[in-house]
Amino acid sequence: MDLQLPCPLDAGWELIRTLSLPREAADGRPLGGFSAAAYQAQQDRLWLLSDAPRGHLVPWGGLAKLLRGTQAKLTPGPRLLLRDAAGQPLPEGFDGEGLVLDGNQAWIASEGRRTPERPARLIRIDLATGRQQQEIPLPDSWQAKPGRGLAVNKGPESLTALGPSELLLAAERPLLQSDDPAAVPIARIDHQGAVGLAGSLDLSSVGEQDGLTELLALPATRQLLALTRGYQPPISWSARLLLLTYPDRSAPALTPVLGWDLLAAGLPADNWEALAIGPQLSDGRTTLVLGSDDNFNPLQSSWIAVMAPRRTAACPP
Repeated sequence: MDLQLPCPLDAGWELIRTLSLPREAADGRPLGGFSAAAYQAQQDRLWLLSDAPRGHLVPWGGLAKLLRGTQAKLTPGPRLLLRDAAGQPLPEGFDGEGLVLDGNQAWIASEGRRTPERPARLIRIDLATGRQQQEIPLPDSWQAKPGRGLAVNKGPESLTALGPSELLLAAERPLLQSDDPAAVPIARIDHQGAVGLAGSLDLSSVGEQDGLTELLALPATRQLLALTRGYQPPISWSARLLLLTYPDRSAPALTPVLGWDLLAAGLPADNWEALAIGPQLSDGRTTLVLGSDDNFNPLQSSWIAVMAPRRTAACPP
């Protein structure tokens, strides 16, 4: 589904709805830690990836119905526990951060801790069973080596589909060996496992403590939306949405075309990590769905926000 951008771009985004998800499921177990999202329009199903110690997916039904006023709340389905190739639950601390649906399968990226027990990973799972079907090695320059690779808990954080057979994967912060403190590395990966570096994203336009937390490809216009998030103790959050062109390894680092302050647009101040294309509104606008990760902290919430581009009468339909 194609997503329209604001027109003109500086018109920004309209906040359509915010929802605070329950902290517990019907079985009494905690819900939260939602770090990535994907929406299936035909089924009206929003998948949320949790980075709980035992990583899992939760499908939520009825987002389009809720926006139309024919349903009062999102309805959670049963958890889908992530499992290894043998069918056993993945080790604790998998820390899933990126999600792309691919038919009856899903690609999931997880952050690492630079240890053999908790490496950064990209896996493909079966959506019916949660069982791992494939693992794709990350670029060599991202691997944990002395003074090199992804920093602890800094990626890969973002995952999006450029097309039917290609993924885009990005870290949260620069590599340890990077000379540029604002250059976030990006990689392109096809579904057969071929991995290639795809340049970097220049985050010098956002705060020094801000990191990239999600990418969303817009193939029709060969553009990307990037969600960045920052935190300053004790409870100061930032969230921005950046517009980018598609990456090119031979080009300089990607520089945002424009950025929008999402907290100024009305989002609650929290840990915004998830970004997906959502349902279409009755006026024809396609929405953005954003989700926050509560870190299982009672002072935070698992928010779902639905936004739509503001468009003036002079803009094409």
